[in-house]
Amino acid sequence: MTLAEMQEQLANLRALRAEGVRKTRFGEDETEYRSDSELAAAIADLERRIAAALKPSPRIIYPMTSKGY
Repeated sequence: MTLAEMQEQLANLRALRAEGVRKTRFGEDETEYRSDSELAAAIADLERRIAAALKPSPRIIYPMTSKGY
């Protein structure tokens, strides 16, 4: 799933939660959430995945040593 798709899905889930709807369709997949807490967990998971995708990769530092001669 691309970053744009995740952001679109997150916007859709937030709109569903605001409207109080628990059934949605993303492409060919239809999903029904049993409760608001399950929908909130799906939103939190998408937020984590988006944050991880936007986070830059860690820089690798190689230490160099010498005897000082």
